Amino acid sequence: MAKESMKAREVKRAKLIAKYAEKRANFLAEGNYDALQTLPRNSSPIRLHNRCKITGRPKGYMRQFGISRIQFREMASKGLIPGVKKASW
Repeated sequence: MAKESMKAREVKRAKLIAKYAEKRANFLAEGNYDALQTLPRNSSPIRLHNRCKITGRPKGYMRQFGISRIQFREMASKGLIPGVKKASW
């Protein structure tokens, strides 16, 4: 499990990105790159990192499901993910 502070930090970044998205787009459209420096660092979308919705794990993230590979395997084994079953041959 990720620390609660790390999860909270990612939520805070997501809010900042949404808040400054329009301003950032205007600066880029104008070609005013110096004005971009005045925006907070965490308002840049590149700083956002995908995390598992359940555990907050940053690595092994499966974008299609929004969870880590470990949680995906556990949930698929329990039959909690519709349309997914363990392959066997």
